[in-house]
Amino acid sequence: MVLPTRGAFRTRGIARTRPGSRSRLDPGNPRRNVVSPILKSLRALADPTRLRIVSLLERAELSVNELQEITRLGQSRISTHLGLLSETGLLLSRRDGKRTFYRLNRAAGTTATEFTRLAIRGAAELPEHEGDAVNLRRVLARREEQAQVYFNQVAGRFDRSYGPGRSWQAFGHLLLRMLPPLTVADLGSGEGLLAELLARRCRKVIAVDNSEKMVEFGARKARKNGLKNLEFRQGDLQSPPIEPESVDVVVLSQSLHHAGDPAQALRAAFAVLKPGGQLLLLDLVKHSFDKAHELYGDRWLGFPESDLHRWLEMAGFRSIEISVVAREEQEPHFETLLAAAERPPGPRPEAPAR
Repeated sequence: MVLPTRGAFRTRGIARTRPGSRSRLDPGNPRRNVVSPILKSLRALADPTRLRIVSLLERAELSVNELQEITRLGQSRISTHLGLLSETGLLLSRRDGKRTFYRLNRAAGTTATEFTRLAIRGAAELPEHEGDAVNLRRVLARREEQAQVYFNQVAGRFDRSYGPGRSWQAFGHLLLRMLPPLTVADLGSGEGLLAELLARRCRKVIAVDNSEKMVEFGARKARKNGLKNLEFRQGDLQSPPIEPESVDVVVLSQSLHHAGDPAQALRAAFAVLKPGGQLLLLDLVKHSFDKAHELYGDRWLGFPESDLHRWLEMAGFRSIEISVVAREEQEPHFETLLAAAERPPGPRPEAPAR
């Protein structure tokens, strides 16, 4: 048998090496692990969440908490994605007290700029893009509201430092004293706890609930407490038994997630408000605690802020403000959001196109 020569090995693409030496084709060769900046950038942008982040940071400098609020993703997940993008040089960061703000690196070079443009175009095709845009506008608008920022700082200290006689219950009664004589509709009132408090200051309160037993219980308790300006009516959130344009304020307190059609419930709330009237809504932020269906009879597991904002706009409301105002310490860590909106004075405007 004739063995092939050394040259024959080379013509067949097989390189012989000395014992103990490493070939370039050896997977253990460290040179194989060297990744160029271009490949790093491509890998960093090959993820839908990171595309969303790049698109948001193209429009504004944002903190980790703001990105978390906009995307509704966990803080650790956001931080991981920001770290990967920063390693490529696509992002820059700066410290401001305890917060870190991120922005696009505008001086990253021509190639990075091209990648960023592609990332922004890709983000626009994602299903979360519209919601991200709505939440970004809301977060940026809140930055300008210094009173809201101050309130959040005070609220953050309130539960941590004890003061004799200082409680949310006491604060609630104090704030009720500031109410002018209004006509209020409490939609989805349940047994009427909030309606009772409002009735002590308002001209009239109409409490609506779809449960006959709840309505009977609330009406009986109102009579017992001498609240002649509190009226209970049985009805549905989507078609409350209230005359059109007859109330100054509509309150939906932890009731919208029981509605069959939340968007229709908001349209119905708009219809019963007087021009210039206010909607105040408390409900849960979108969550994943499935047992809420069984335990509490919830139809919806909370709502994304972007959906609420869109439904309110479609109903005709203006001056819409939505913010997260509470987070429970115990699992599943339910978050509560507060939405406020106004029915504009004058004729009802046409609903914006879908």
